[in-house]
Amino acid sequence: MTEQQICCCAASREDIQPNADGKIVQAAASEEATAGNGEILERLIALPGGEFEMGTNSADGFPADGEGPVRKVTVSPFRISPYAVTNEQFRTFVQATGYVTEAERFGWSFVFHLLASEETQEKVKNVPQQVPWWLVVEGAYWAKPEGPDSNIENRLDHPVVHVSWRDAEAYCRWSGTRLPTEAEWEYAARGGLSRKTYPWGDLLKQDGKHMCNIWQGKFPVKNNASDGYVGTAPVNAYKANGYGLYNMSGNVWEWCADWFSPGYHKQTDSVNPRFAQPTGKRSMRGGSYLCHRSYCNRYRLAARSSNTPDSSTGNCGFRVVAD
Repeated sequence: MTEQQICCCAASREDIQPNADGKIVQAAASEEATAGNGEILERLIALPGGEFEMGTNSADGFPADGEGPVRKVTVSPFRISPYAVTNEQFRTFVQATGYVTEAERFGWSFVFHLLASEETQEKVKNVPQQVPWWLVVEGAYWAKPEGPDSNIENRLDHPVVHVSWRDAEAYCRWSGTRLPTEAEWEYAARGGLSRKTYPWGDLLKQDGKHMCNIWQGKFPVKNNASDGYVGTAPVNAYKANGYGLYNMSGNVWEWCADWFSPGYHKQTDSVNPRFAQPTGKRSMRGGSYLCHRSYCNRYRLAARSSNTPDSSTGNCGFRVVAD
């Protein structure tokens, strides 16, 4: 296993073996949602674009992920949501279109073990061998994020999770938006700062205050939640970056438009780069509430990860942009 492949924050459908009966449910095709929603477009923040320094030369990360080297990249002007897509927004999309997510069509999704109830844990029959803290929970999907005995009624302002890359694409088609490229995402996340580790600077805390929602404690057995949250936080939690964008580090991973390649910085142009050659996995940025320096130090601005387009987990969502 390479450093890139071993990531506490990622669990992939391709890693799950068939159950005892030799079968594993596969997702069926879903009708494409194409209706529009102008209200989402109205809430986007316009960014001027331009040249910025992307990536990192630091060894305090995962070179095998292709985090560097630092290079000058130019992006065109675009608009971006200040927040990740919320449970309430995704519910509106589903109610308007009848869209069925891949987690629902597969019949299961990945739930972090400490968030599942004891009753749910007792019913689990399968876990990924490399990341056993992820449970294959039948009936887990965006509206029941920890399984059939959970709901989102008190989390409507939290980021939607258990959405695959394809689910995110469907939402974008409906809303008249798209997923950001990795370059757009990092340009936006830096908030105008150059060569900084986080959206607010180089120190993880400012004046002793937590700046993002990541793991606090000993991963994966104890989260003392000193940052205020065990799982997801509201999309407007903590302080916005210099561009008025929230939670660009931590909370949930965010899908990007690119296919993932460790050679990203060497294989893409310097103007509006996008890795378009299929590799089997799509890029994710930002880290999540499960990231911890001791294991998955990927809540840094230059950090990268990936997953298969059909995978869904309890710590991955998305943010939308538009030209």
